[in-house]
Amino acid sequence: MLGDAPPAQLGVQLAASAGLVVSMTVVHGVGLVATSRLLRLRKDRLREWDFGIRAVLLLAGLGLAVFTLHIVEILLFSLFYLAVGAIGSIEEALFYSASAYATLGRTADYFPADWRLIGAIEALVGFVLIGWSTAFMVSTLNRIRE
Repeated sequence: MLGDAPPAQLGVQLAASAGLVVSMTVVHGVGLVATSRLLRLRKDRLREWDFGIRAVLLLAGLGLAVFTLHIVEILLFSLFYLAVGAIGSIEEALFYSASAYATLGRTADYFPADWRLIGAIEALVGFVLIGWSTAFMVSTLNRIRE
């Protein structure tokens, strides 16, 4: 049980969690800004578009970019799990990370107790970042429709 973890281990998990939360927030923010610049999602430019095939293609590109951003974040969590020795293979680390990030909730059995707080934090991070991405995409769609 996590309550049975030594205070030093709990402190390490909390510090690592804080570092990962900050890192993922920065990665996501930079990724969305880069996507916005790459796809030239300026408000004045998007208002000129009609909602047609061009807008659909832009939104498809945006969706692909955001999906790729989430895959990168899952990969970064996976690399953390490998680096601390919590999981032994990249395939297991990616599976666990994707399951936690997407908040599937069935991953606790696969993760050592020494690091399971990180998995719970990853679920919270994934939930927030997926919501942020959704808001970004809806905002872009609304600008096209204005």
